[in-house]
Amino acid sequence: MPDTTTTASALALPDIDQLQHQLTDHPAIPLFRKALGTLYAALAERFRQGAPIDQLVHLRAEVMDRIIRAAWQHAGLPSDDATNIMLLAVGGYGRGELLPHSDIDLWVVLQQEDAVHQEALSAFVMLLWDIGLMPGHCVRTLADCERLAAEDLTVISALLESRLLIGPQTLFDTLHTATSTAHMWPSRDFFEAKREEQRQRHGKLDQTESLLEPNVKDSPGGLRDLHTIAWVARRHYGVHRLAEAVTLGYMTEEDLTRYDQSMQFLWRLRFALHLETNREEDRLLFEHQQVIAQQLGFVDTPEKLAVEQLMHVYYQTAAIVTELNDIILLHFREQWVDLDTEAPTELLDAHFALSGDHIQIREPDTFEQFPETLLSLFAWLAQRPDIKGIRADTLRALCAQRHLIDDEYRDNPLHQQIFMLMMRAEGNIPRTLSLMARYGVLGRYLPQFGRVSGLMQYDLFHIYTVGAHTLNLLQRLQQFLEGDERCDAPLAIEIMQRLRKREVLWIAGLFHDLGKGRGGNHSLLGAEDVRVFCERHGLSAETTELAEWLVLNHLLMSQTAQKRDLSEPAVIREFVEIVQDKRHLATLYLLTVADIQATNPTLWNGWRSALLRQLFEEAFRLLERGLSVPFDRSDASRETRRDAWAMLEALGCNMKAVERCWHHCGDDYFLPYSAYEIAWQTLGILEHPGVPIIMFSTPGDDTPEGGTQVFIHTHSVNGLFAAIVSTFDQLDLSVHDARIITSSDDWTLNTFTLLDAQHQPVTDPARLRHIHAVLTEALRTPQNLPPIVTRHTSRQLRHFQVPTQVAFREDSMHRGSILTVEAADRPGLLARIGRLFVEFDVSVHSAKISTLGERVEDVFFVTDARGGPLRNTDYNQRLTSRLKEVLDAVLGS
Repeated sequence: MPDTTTTASALALPDIDQLQHQLTDHPAIPLFRKALGTLYAALAERFRQGAPIDQLVHLRAEVMDRIIRAAWQHAGLPSDDATNIMLLAVGGYGRGELLPHSDIDLWVVLQQEDAVHQEALSAFVMLLWDIGLMPGHCVRTLADCERLAAEDLTVISALLESRLLIGPQTLFDTLHTATSTAHMWPSRDFFEAKREEQRQRHGKLDQTESLLEPNVKDSPGGLRDLHTIAWVARRHYGVHRLAEAVTLGYMTEEDLTRYDQSMQFLWRLRFALHLETNREEDRLLFEHQQVIAQQLGFVDTPEKLAVEQLMHVYYQTAAIVTELNDIILLHFREQWVDLDTEAPTELLDAHFALSGDHIQIREPDTFEQFPETLLSLFAWLAQRPDIKGIRADTLRALCAQRHLIDDEYRDNPLHQQIFMLMMRAEGNIPRTLSLMARYGVLGRYLPQFGRVSGLMQYDLFHIYTVGAHTLNLLQRLQQFLEGDERCDAPLAIEIMQRLRKREVLWIAGLFHDLGKGRGGNHSLLGAEDVRVFCERHGLSAETTELAEWLVLNHLLMSQTAQKRDLSEPAVIREFVEIVQDKRHLATLYLLTVADIQATNPTLWNGWRSALLRQLFEEAFRLLERGLSVPFDRSDASRETRRDAWAMLEALGCNMKAVERCWHHCGDDYFLPYSAYEIAWQTLGILEHPGVPIIMFSTPGDDTPEGGTQVFIHTHSVNGLFAAIVSTFDQLDLSVHDARIITSSDDWTLNTFTLLDAQHQPVTDPARLRHIHAVLTEALRTPQNLPPIVTRHTSRQLRHFQVPTQVAFREDSMHRGSILTVEAADRPGLLARIGRLFVEFDVSVHSAKISTLGERVEDVFFVTDARGGPLRNTDYNQRLTSRLKEVLDAVLGS
């Protein structure tokens, strides 16, 4: 049995009457601090025991009123009705809503300038600071308030929800009369300003409620969106409780219920955040999510982590708030703002009309009487880009009747036909699907989408929920179609604009990740789902096969480009044997680029773009030539050698010197490079015979994709790879690709592809000269490795723990081994791996470096000291143990 005495004591609120009595003969500051501490502890304990959150939020404000009134009186300030001074609570405090660390915003308002109370007011404010309240405060006259309110939306908003704490009611009434809609900020102006304020706030937070670290207060779908609804109602109707707005037609009873439920969930989250961080923290950061999930009663299950369950509920709540905000504010605009706008009406069909540029139902019971219109509404939106939105009454009716979409509805051939009419329209299909998702229709028609709406993946690679990522991917495809240069994918634009029958891409993009969250291989599950969808919707066998193939293989191209050696003909052939034809290749390329761009904006850069373009072009050439034509490593090497020879000969080079240079390189030198790269490197070597050289190649106007290439021709020594990557790490440069060829006369030809800390190629001449100087110095004594750089690790990276995984497999094409290291991304990671390779006498011939959020997946093509594969099991186990020991030690530091 719990100790009920202790529990009762812990729940007790401070006795303010006793505090005021003790103030007569005890120091004030300790008494007030004790009262605040008791209040904080009592509310925290009540929260942990599951007390209704609205009670806690209002109770804190009520007790705070009494504490502040006591402080006011202790400072010697008047509190009778005959005075000319009043104290107002504004902001959340004015609404009577206080979380544990919410701002205490106070206004002191004087009827007119008066120095009588100046000393006492200073004492009052100082006392509040001394006891730890740190109030936001100001002292103004009535005239100041009136002037500032007329000029500033923030001021009029504060006054709108102000509450009289101390002072004459008549003075308070005078202030509100002076700042009423009759004198300033009429409803229309206030509404437009609040909507613009909301748009700007959303824009700063990426315009989505589906970020993985949302701001509970300010993100789309957060508390501020609920406040906006209340502000507009208060300014127009003069109501202080939204329940009153129901009778005025501003909201429905159902709206009010959803509003209250959403508010209470968001309050609980914010309350828990304040308790967890012991400050006013409104960002639901990764490091807080797991603890708060446990505090709110979520428990890990085999299917879903507790934190994923918490965030799923959050995203569902944010979606409800967004929908409410849309409907109610749109309704207000139509009823009270656009009254003088003559909206032309166009009859679209028997069920819909166009009012201005918004679609509306012609009869209130349209959706109920003709359920197919739940989909045909969106078919109109897809076919008519000039339709900008949905009227409020239609939107409200849509949300009320969307429950009609059930299994029987989905099986109806007419409904399936309407859905495909929408998917084949010439308008903006992704915009239409986004609206369907926003208002809960897409998740009902496609239950698989409903399951991933609000489904987070607890990592730094996927920065959006699965549903938001899917819609983002579709929008990227639309940008390719529109030729939007901001998408930074010129080849994708070119291919998309030539593509016919684009519905297969919309369908594949829609289904590509819908298998997530169910356990098992999401690509396989999604492929099964899309095949069933295509067959039910009467798509051709060819389209069905392509959609299923795309979903099943949507990761193939990115994994091949980022983890395989694209200079190897066998790799290209293996890829093409899966792709089979140009249509599969083109659509896979589009889906891959859109998927990467929609996953995380930091993932797409010139280097990844160049890799995918290279794979696409190599595969396209092989498809042109035909798989039946034999093509091996020797063929590829001879072809590159021939073309490079012709380039150098045209430049008037000494071809005997070229032949001597190439004699020591071997055929493997001509595989990973283009003929142009071979010619460029050869010229550098010939111009500086017998001398180590460092040369740079940067992307230009003609080849904007890729990273900065650093070509290093130097003597072969042990630990050269470690020395070079350690130097790059010192310079805050990330290596994304490495190719290392050792010639028969013991020189090495090394090429590293680099990006800077902003994931961009280095092009500044001064910085390139600095890199050259530092690298030159490092190559003089490569055995003297520089210290591992100590650089700040981001808050998010520190939070994630990714135990190191190591895997070996033999690489028959290169007569060596492929060593894969998956580990937590940390500064100096590659430098540490390079040093371990020196310790174990491992030679690196090439490397592919991929950063995926909080983790890296690095692939090394290596040999042992004798130039063979790493076959010794004991040796491999010792290397694995050392890699884990060193890299996991960095993780724990």
